Parts: sequence; structure tokens; C-alpha cells
Amino acid sequence: MNKTSTLLTSVAPKFIRYASTASAPAHTKKVAVLGASGGIGQPLSLLLKLSPLISDLSLYDIQHTKGVGADLSHIETRAKVKAYVGKDELADALKGMDLVVIPAGVPRKPGMTRDDLFNTNATIVADLVTACAKNCPRALIAIIANPVNSTVPIAAEVMKAYNVYDEKKVIGVTTLDVVRASTFVAEAKGLDPTRVFVPVIGGHSGNTIIPLLSQVSPPVSFSQQELHSLTNRIQNAGTEVVEAKAGAGSATLSMAHAGARFSFSILEALNGKEGVVECGYISSQETEFKYFATPLLFGRNGVEKSMGVGKLSDFETKLIEKAKKELNGNIQNGVEFAKQYLAKSN
Repeated sequence: MNKTSTLLTSVAPKFIRYASTASAPAHTKKVAVLGASGGIGQPLSLLLKLSPLISDLSLYDIQHTKGVGADLSHIETRAKVKAYVGKDELADALKGMDLVVIPAGVPRKPGMTRDDLFNTNATIVADLVTACAKNCPRALIAIIANPVNSTVPIAAEVMKAYNVYDEKKVIGVTTLDVVRASTFVAEAKGLDPTRVFVPVIGGHSGNTIIPLLSQVSPPVSFSQQELHSLTNRIQNAGTEVVEAKAGAGSATLSMAHAGARFSFSILEALNGKEGVVECGYISSQETEFKYFATPLLFGRNGVEKSMGVGKLSDFETKLIEKAKKELNGNIQNGVEFAKQYLAKSN
């Protein structure tokens, strides 16, 4: 064998297994992706397939899932892939799951707000969470489907209706806001983005997204102009992608990365790793809002506690005040929709 072929033999597998390193943990978990054949669902499922934290990967969608499942099943990692198509197979897709990630729904197009997605995606989330309540009531549910400010309250109300609600286990995934904030701050300050953390609180749309630039790690200072421009870019980064794609979709790849990062953190915490913190949107007792995103400490049973908002700057306090009307309205829309949905279901 020549040196070139020896080199390829030793290096090539590393490219494929970059996310599936070392040995498998003692307790691997079962994960379902609902909306697995969509723009977020496919790359998210790929990233999850690469993880040694997962023993079983269940893929569900209303169409095309068999092809996605067949494709992913050829990848030489430990997670076993099963694909399910259509409502008749949804129950089987969920049985025994530890974590259910929901990227299902229609994407934004130019000119649309996340609220424009409400009617379609609200029903989709309500249907899927109803199935979770019936088939995997103890699973942790991570909701990506927009508008998250409303879909999380919908999920909570549905779970309550089936007497299986656990506020530690119904979470809106706001990780993409943290990812973007870290990237934009790193670019502005010449830092390594992998070593920057920016807590992002509030909600997951427009001015409800509140980056805490006074609490960046490592500490950095910003001029008033920088505060305004960075905050505005973080709040409107989703629109930046929608417009750049010119009708071809919304933020799918970066959202898949953020969803995978959140999922891996959850799975590590479920396996007993201590000190796992990710921002997420949950039922809130620490703030004046019924639901609010903060940094969360995760443990073996989901959210152990909210880490709160810390000491806010005057600029950040004003951002919260500005977000009140929209965020409270989004939450109320979700609760009202759930009441109507449940009334029709009974």
C-alpha cells in the first residue's frame, strides 16, 4: 500500500465522525425529530445522526421521510434510524422517546413575519404535542417551530389538558439567537466566536429578542452606536437570511446547528453532566412574563432552574420595556389558540 492510500485510510473517517467522537456514553438516548424532511429537519437530523449520545433516531414528517431515513441510515455512526410518514405512523414514531425536537411547520418568506406563520404552525404544533402527550408524556419537548413565543404556550396548554404538563420539559429553542449574538460580537471585536457567549433573554422574534451585551463573556465594552447596531442586527438576523435567500427559504442551516447544539446539551444533562447551561424559552416564575427566555441550568430531569437575567444595563432594561406589548400579545395568542383547539378536540 502506498503512502497516499495509507494517509486516506487514517484520515478520511475523521471527517465523517467529527461529531461522533470517543466512546458512547453509558446511557444513550432516544430522540425524535418531528418535521424531519423539511429545510431545518434534514440538516438537524444529519447532525443528530453523528452524535454518540443517541442510540435511536426517530424521523417523522407528513411526506418524504422514508427517503431521508434511508439516506441517513447509511452513515456509519451508532444511532439507529427509523422513518415514519403520515399521521397514522406518528404514535409509533414517539413511543419510548427521551427527547422530541419539533422543527415542523412552514418557513418564512420575504415580507412575512413569524406571526404570519401563526395559524398554520400553531395547528401543526398542537397536533404534534397532542401525540406527545399520548405517547411519550415524560419526554422533553424542544420546540423550534415558529412563532416560538406562541407555540410554547400552545404546547404547555395541550400538555396541561392531558394532565402530563411538566414545566421543566417544555422548552422553546432560542439557541440561534445566542449563536448569532456570539458570532456578531466576535466579528465586531476580533474575537474567536467559539469562545464568546452572549446571554439572550426575552422571546424569539423581533424586538422580543434581548441580547445582554453588558454580560458578554469574555467581557467587552461597546459604544452606544455599537450597542444599537449589534442589537438591531441580532433582532433582525432571521429577516437578513430570509431576504438573502429571496424566497427560497429561511434560516435552515444555522437553525439546524443551533437545534443540534441545544439537543446535545440536553442529552448530556440527561446523562448526568453537571453545569449544563443553555438559553431557552419556558414558563417563567422569575419575571413578570408568563413565558420568558433566560439562561437555564439543565439536569437529569430537564430544566433545574432559570439562571435569571442578572444585572441589566439601562439600555437592556429599556429593551425589555419595549418588548412587553409584543411578547405578552404573542403569549396570549398562543393561550387563546390552545383553548379553541382543545374545545374543538373534545
